[in-house]
Amino acid sequence: MKWINVRRTIARGLINFWRNGWVSVATILVMILTLFVVGALFFSNVLFTSALDQIQNKVDISVYFKTAADEDEILAIKGSLEKLGEVKSVEYISREEALRQFQERHKDNALIGQSLQELGQNPLGASLNIKAKDPSQFESITRFLEAGAFESVVDKINYRQNQVVIERLSSLLSASRALGAGITIVLAGIAILVAFNTIRLAIYTSRDEISIMRLVGADTAVIRGPFLVEGVIHGTLASIVALVILWSLSAWLGPKAERFFGGPNLYDYYFSNFVFIFLMLLAMGVVLGVISALIATRRYLRV
Repeated sequence: MKWINVRRTIARGLINFWRNGWVSVATILVMILTLFVVGALFFSNVLFTSALDQIQNKVDISVYFKTAADEDEILAIKGSLEKLGEVKSVEYISREEALRQFQERHKDNALIGQSLQELGQNPLGASLNIKAKDPSQFESITRFLEAGAFESVVDKINYRQNQVVIERLSSLLSASRALGAGITIVLAGIAILVAFNTIRLAIYTSRDEISIMRLVGADTAVIRGPFLVEGVIHGTLASIVALVILWSLSAWLGPKAERFFGGPNLYDYYFSNFVFIFLMLLAMGVVLGVISALIATRRYLRV
Protein backbone atom coordinates (compact mmCIF):
# COMPACT_ATOMS: atom_id res chain seq x y z
CA MET A 1 0.00 0.00 0.00
CA LYS A 2 2.81 2.38 0.87
CA TRP A 3 4.50 1.74 -2.47
CA ILE A 4 1.23 2.51 -4.28
CA ASN A 5 0.93 5.80 -2.38
CA VAL A 6 4.53 6.69 -3.24
CA ARG A 7 3.90 5.94 -6.92
CA ARG A 8 0.75 8.09 -6.87
CA THR A 9 2.60 10.95 -5.17
CA ILE A 10 5.39 10.83 -7.75
CA ALA A 11 2.86 10.64 -10.60
CA ARG A 12 0.94 13.65 -9.24
CA GLY A 13 4.18 15.58 -8.83
CA LEU A 14 5.14 14.89 -12.45
CA ILE A 15 1.65 15.86 -13.64
CA ASN A 16 1.72 19.10 -11.62
CA PHE A 17 5.20 19.88 -12.94
CA TRP A 18 4.02 19.44 -16.54
CA ARG A 19 0.67 21.17 -15.97
CA ASN A 20 2.26 24.26 -14.42
CA GLY A 21 4.19 24.75 -17.65
CA TRP A 22 5.77 28.20 -17.73
CA VAL A 23 5.73 28.49 -13.94
CA SER A 24 7.89 25.37 -13.75
CA VAL A 25 10.20 26.73 -16.45
CA ALA A 26 10.54 30.06 -14.62
CA THR A 27 11.28 28.27 -11.34
CA ILE A 28 13.96 26.11 -12.98
CA LEU A 29 15.54 29.14 -14.67
CA VAL A 30 15.83 30.98 -11.36
CA MET A 31 17.28 27.88 -9.70
CA ILE A 32 19.75 27.50 -12.60
CA LEU A 33 20.86 31.08 -12.00
CA THR A 34 21.18 30.40 -8.28
CA LEU A 35 23.21 27.22 -8.74
CA PHE A 36 25.33 28.88 -11.41
CA VAL A 37 26.15 31.73 -9.02
CA VAL A 38 27.08 29.21 -6.32
CA GLY A 39 29.22 27.22 -8.78
CA ALA A 40 30.88 30.37 -10.13
CA LEU A 41 31.66 31.48 -6.59
CA PHE A 42 33.15 28.04 -5.93
CA PHE A 43 35.46 28.35 -8.95
CA SER A 44 36.30 31.96 -8.08
CA ASN A 45 37.29 30.84 -4.61
CA VAL A 46 39.58 28.19 -6.13
CA LEU A 47 41.35 30.82 -8.25
CA PHE A 48 41.47 33.37 -5.44
CA THR A 49 42.88 30.86 -2.95
CA SER A 50 45.44 29.68 -5.49
CA ALA A 51 46.58 33.27 -6.16
CA LEU A 52 46.92 33.99 -2.43
CA ASP A 53 48.83 30.75 -1.87
CA GLN A 54 51.27 31.67 -4.64
CA ILE A 55 51.87 35.07 -3.06
CA GLN A 56 52.33 33.43 0.31
CA ASN A 57 54.78 30.87 -1.10
CA LYS A 58 56.98 33.69 -2.39
CA VAL A 59 57.41 35.09 1.12
CA ASP A 60 60.45 33.70 2.93
CA ILE A 61 63.31 34.73 5.17
CA SER A 62 66.99 33.98 4.64
CA VAL A 63 69.63 33.08 7.21
CA TYR A 64 73.15 33.95 6.07
CA PHE A 65 76.08 32.15 7.65
CA LYS A 66 79.64 33.23 8.17
CA THR A 67 82.11 32.04 5.54
CA ALA A 68 83.94 30.00 8.17
CA ALA A 69 80.80 28.14 9.25
CA ASP A 70 81.05 24.35 8.97
CA GLU A 71 78.60 22.73 6.55
CA ASP A 72 77.66 19.97 9.02
CA GLU A 73 76.72 22.59 11.61
CA ILE A 74 74.58 24.45 9.06
CA LEU A 75 72.80 21.21 8.11
CA ALA A 76 72.19 20.52 11.81
CA ILE A 77 70.51 23.94 12.11
CA LYS A 78 68.47 23.09 9.00
CA GLY A 79 67.32 19.88 10.69
CA SER A 80 66.34 21.78 13.86
CA LEU A 81 64.30 24.25 11.81
CA GLU A 82 62.48 21.48 9.94
CA LYS A 83 61.29 20.07 13.27
CA LEU A 84 59.50 23.33 14.13
CA GLY A 85 55.74 23.21 13.59
CA GLU A 86 55.73 26.69 12.05
CA VAL A 87 58.21 25.81 9.29
CA LYS A 88 56.90 24.66 5.92
CA SER A 89 60.23 24.07 4.16
CA VAL A 90 63.93 24.90 4.43
CA GLU A 91 66.24 25.18 1.41
CA TYR A 92 70.01 24.94 1.84
CA ILE A 93 72.18 27.02 -0.50
CA SER A 94 75.87 26.18 -0.31
CA ARG A 95 78.67 28.71 -0.73
CA GLU A 96 79.37 27.44 -4.24
CA GLU A 97 75.71 27.67 -5.25
CA ALA A 98 75.44 31.16 -3.74
CA LEU A 99 78.45 32.28 -5.80
CA ARG A 100 77.02 30.74 -8.98
CA GLN A 101 73.67 32.51 -8.45
CA PHE A 102 75.45 35.80 -7.72
CA GLN A 103 77.49 35.54 -10.91
CA GLU A 104 74.40 34.68 -12.92
CA ARG A 105 72.54 37.74 -11.60
CA HIS A 106 75.48 40.04 -12.41
CA LYS A 107 76.76 38.38 -15.57
CA ASP A 108 76.38 41.67 -17.49
CA ASN A 109 78.36 43.66 -14.93
CA ALA A 110 82.01 43.42 -15.98
CA LEU A 111 83.22 45.34 -12.91
CA ILE A 112 81.77 42.82 -10.47
CA GLY A 113 83.11 39.91 -12.51
CA GLN A 114 86.60 41.43 -12.54
CA SER A 115 86.45 42.13 -8.79
CA LEU A 116 85.62 38.47 -8.07
CA GLN A 117 88.52 37.31 -10.23
CA GLU A 118 90.94 39.65 -8.45
CA LEU A 119 89.65 38.51 -5.08
CA GLY A 120 90.56 34.92 -5.94
CA GLN A 121 88.20 33.32 -3.42
CA ASN A 122 84.51 32.93 -2.69
CA PRO A 123 83.43 35.82 -0.43
CA LEU A 124 79.89 34.48 0.06
CA GLY A 125 78.65 32.27 2.86
CA ALA A 126 76.04 29.52 2.78
CA SER A 127 72.42 30.36 3.56
CA LEU A 128 69.05 28.85 4.40
CA ASN A 129 65.81 30.02 2.78
CA ILE A 130 62.91 29.38 5.15
CA LYS A 131 59.22 29.29 4.27
CA ALA A 132 56.64 29.36 7.03
CA LYS A 133 53.20 27.73 6.97
CA ASP A 134 51.84 31.22 7.56
CA PRO A 135 53.65 34.58 7.20
CA SER A 136 52.65 35.52 10.74
CA GLN A 137 54.86 32.70 12.05
CA PHE A 138 58.14 34.20 10.79
CA GLU A 139 58.46 36.16 14.04
CA SER A 140 58.63 33.01 16.19
CA ILE A 141 61.03 31.33 13.73
CA THR A 142 63.33 34.36 13.89
CA ARG A 143 63.24 34.37 17.70
CA PHE A 144 64.28 30.70 17.63
CA LEU A 145 67.28 31.58 15.45
CA GLU A 146 68.19 34.62 17.56
CA ALA A 147 68.05 32.68 20.83
CA GLY A 148 71.86 32.55 21.01
CA ALA A 149 72.62 28.90 20.26
CA PHE A 150 73.55 29.72 16.67
CA GLU A 151 75.23 33.07 17.24
CA SER A 152 78.72 31.72 16.43
CA VAL A 153 77.82 30.70 12.86
CA VAL A 154 74.91 32.98 11.87
CA ASP A 155 75.97 36.20 10.17
CA LYS A 156 72.59 37.80 9.42
CA ILE A 157 68.85 37.07 9.37
CA ASN A 158 66.96 39.30 6.93
CA TYR A 159 63.60 39.12 8.72
CA ARG A 160 64.08 42.32 10.71
CA GLN A 161 64.77 44.33 7.52
CA ASN A 162 61.62 42.95 5.88
CA GLN A 163 59.49 42.68 9.02
CA VAL A 164 57.11 45.54 8.19
CA VAL A 165 56.50 44.26 4.64
CA ILE A 166 55.95 40.66 5.82
CA GLU A 167 53.55 41.72 8.60
CA ARG A 168 51.56 43.92 6.20
CA LEU A 169 51.41 41.11 3.66
CA SER A 170 50.26 38.69 6.36
CA SER A 171 47.48 41.10 7.36
CA LEU A 172 46.52 41.60 3.71
CA LEU A 173 46.31 37.85 3.08
CA SER A 174 44.13 37.31 6.17
CA ALA A 175 41.86 40.24 5.27
CA SER A 176 41.57 39.04 1.66
CA ARG A 177 40.54 35.56 2.73
CA ALA A 178 37.97 36.95 5.18
CA LEU A 179 36.61 39.38 2.56
CA GLY A 180 36.40 36.63 -0.07
CA ALA A 181 34.52 34.34 2.32
CA GLY A 182 32.15 37.16 3.29
CA ILE A 183 31.35 38.10 -0.32
CA THR A 184 30.77 34.43 -1.19
CA ILE A 185 28.34 33.96 1.69
CA VAL A 186 26.41 37.17 0.93
CA LEU A 187 26.05 36.50 -2.81
CA ALA A 188 25.14 32.86 -2.26
CA GLY A 189 22.57 33.91 0.35
CA ILE A 190 20.98 36.44 -2.02
CA ALA A 191 20.79 33.87 -4.82
CA ILE A 192 19.21 31.29 -2.51
CA LEU A 193 16.62 33.79 -1.23
CA VAL A 194 15.63 34.70 -4.80
CA ALA A 195 15.19 31.03 -5.69
CA PHE A 196 13.28 30.37 -2.48
CA ASN A 197 10.80 33.17 -3.14
CA THR A 198 10.32 32.04 -6.75
CA ILE A 199 9.42 28.52 -5.60
CA ARG A 200 7.01 29.95 -3.04
CA LEU A 201 5.39 31.99 -5.81
CA ALA A 202 5.01 28.84 -7.92
CA ILE A 203 3.25 27.06 -5.05
CA TYR A 204 1.09 30.15 -4.49
CA THR A 205 -0.71 29.33 -7.75
CA SER A 206 -1.91 26.07 -6.15
CA ARG A 207 -3.06 27.59 -2.86
CA ASP A 208 -6.77 26.97 -3.54
CA GLU A 209 -6.13 23.34 -4.40
CA ILE A 210 -4.16 22.88 -1.16
CA SER A 211 -6.88 24.53 0.94
CA ILE A 212 -9.65 22.40 -0.63
CA MET A 213 -7.72 19.18 -0.07
CA ARG A 214 -7.16 20.21 3.52
CA LEU A 215 -10.86 20.94 4.03
CA VAL A 216 -11.93 17.53 2.73
CA GLY A 217 -9.60 15.86 5.22
CA ALA A 218 -6.56 14.96 3.10
CA ASP A 219 -3.47 14.01 5.07
CA THR A 220 -0.61 16.54 5.25
CA ALA A 221 1.83 14.10 3.66
CA VAL A 222 -0.58 13.45 0.77
CA ILE A 223 -0.92 17.20 0.11
CA ARG A 224 2.74 18.01 0.43
CA GLY A 225 4.07 14.97 -1.41
CA PRO A 226 3.55 16.16 -5.02
CA PHE A 227 5.05 19.59 -4.24
CA LEU A 228 8.10 17.92 -2.74
CA VAL A 229 8.43 15.81 -5.89
CA GLU A 230 8.21 19.02 -7.94
CA GLY A 231 10.95 20.53 -5.80
CA VAL A 232 13.18 17.51 -6.44
CA ILE A 233 12.52 17.77 -10.20
CA HIS A 234 13.26 21.51 -10.21
CA GLY A 235 16.50 21.02 -8.29
CA THR A 236 17.67 18.05 -10.39
CA LEU A 237 17.03 19.69 -13.77
CA ALA A 238 18.51 23.01 -12.60
CA SER A 239 21.67 21.32 -11.30
CA ILE A 240 22.20 19.45 -14.60
CA VAL A 241 21.81 22.61 -16.69
CA ALA A 242 24.01 24.62 -14.30
CA LEU A 243 26.63 21.88 -14.58
CA VAL A 244 26.61 22.14 -18.39
CA ILE A 245 26.93 25.95 -18.23
CA LEU A 246 29.84 25.70 -15.80
CA TRP A 247 31.49 23.13 -18.09
CA SER A 248 31.22 25.54 -21.04
CA LEU A 249 32.51 28.43 -18.93
CA SER A 250 35.45 26.44 -17.59
CA ALA A 251 36.40 25.31 -21.12
CA TRP A 252 36.45 28.93 -22.33
CA LEU A 253 37.91 30.58 -19.23
CA GLY A 254 40.25 27.82 -18.01
CA PRO A 255 43.40 28.59 -20.06
CA LYS A 256 42.92 32.36 -19.70
CA ALA A 257 42.55 32.14 -15.92
CA GLU A 258 45.57 29.85 -15.69
CA ARG A 259 47.74 32.38 -17.52
CA PHE A 260 46.42 35.35 -15.53
CA PHE A 261 46.28 33.87 -12.02
CA GLY A 262 48.95 31.20 -12.48
CA GLY A 263 46.73 28.71 -10.66
CA PRO A 264 45.00 25.51 -11.81
CA ASN A 265 43.32 25.22 -15.20
CA LEU A 266 39.60 25.46 -14.41
CA TYR A 267 38.73 23.01 -17.19
CA ASP A 268 41.05 20.35 -15.74
CA TYR A 269 39.90 21.19 -12.23
CA TYR A 270 36.26 20.80 -13.31
CA PHE A 271 36.77 17.26 -14.59
CA SER A 272 39.07 16.16 -11.79
CA ASN A 273 36.42 17.25 -9.25
CA PHE A 274 33.36 16.52 -11.43
CA VAL A 275 31.68 14.11 -9.00
CA PHE A 276 32.05 16.49 -6.06
CA ILE A 277 30.79 19.51 -8.04
CA PHE A 278 27.83 17.57 -9.43
CA LEU A 279 26.82 16.21 -6.03
CA MET A 280 27.24 19.66 -4.46
CA LEU A 281 24.96 21.35 -7.01
CA LEU A 282 22.47 18.46 -7.02
CA ALA A 283 22.24 18.39 -3.23
CA MET A 284 21.86 22.18 -3.06
CA GLY A 285 19.19 22.22 -5.78
CA VAL A 286 17.17 19.36 -4.30
CA VAL A 287 17.43 20.65 -0.73
CA LEU A 288 16.48 24.16 -1.84
CA GLY A 289 13.46 22.88 -3.78
CA VAL A 290 12.26 20.56 -1.01
CA ILE A 291 12.71 23.03 1.87
CA SER A 292 11.03 25.81 -0.11
CA ALA A 293 8.10 23.50 -0.85
CA LEU A 294 7.80 22.50 2.82
CA ILE A 295 7.79 26.09 4.07
CA ALA A 296 5.49 27.38 1.32
CA THR A 297 2.86 24.64 1.72
CA ARG A 298 2.78 25.03 5.50
CA ARG A 299 1.11 28.42 5.14
CA TYR A 300 -1.78 27.07 3.06
CA LEU A 301 -2.26 24.00 5.24
CA ARG A 302 -3.53 26.23 8.06
CA VAL A 303 -7.23 26.02 7.39
